[in-house]
Amino acid sequence: QVQLVESGGGLVQAGGSLRLTCVASGSDFSINAMAWYRQAPGKERELVATIISDRTTNYADSVKGRFTISRDTAKNTVYLQMNSLKPEDTAVYYCNAAIYRRSTNRRGSYWGQGTQVTVSS
Repeated sequence: QVQLVESGGGLVQAGGSLRLTCVASGSDFSINAMAWYRQAPGKERELVATIISDRTTNYADSVKGRFTISRDTAKNTVYLQMNSLKPEDTAVYYCNAAIYRRSTNRRGSYWGQGTQVTVSS
């Protein structure tokens, strides 16, 4: 069993910063890509940023220049540094990982439980 646990969400004023952390735990697995998604009330879940094993990153246009995704491969951890936050960044942020389970020789997509980010104006 592999679990993803996010932390670091909270309430911040516009212009402020938050750092989200997602840790993958379990046994006998390896991670290819990791990503952050978000879902605002009444809206569909959207991709925020991705990072793959060679450290290539991609960002949604709405967060380019403000958010930075990074990972610590040894710790199975991905981070999302969010700067210059805007009220429209308010959402539940979810961690996602593309994981290979050696014991079953299968790949799958895993999700965390989400962490709330609220940006006040």
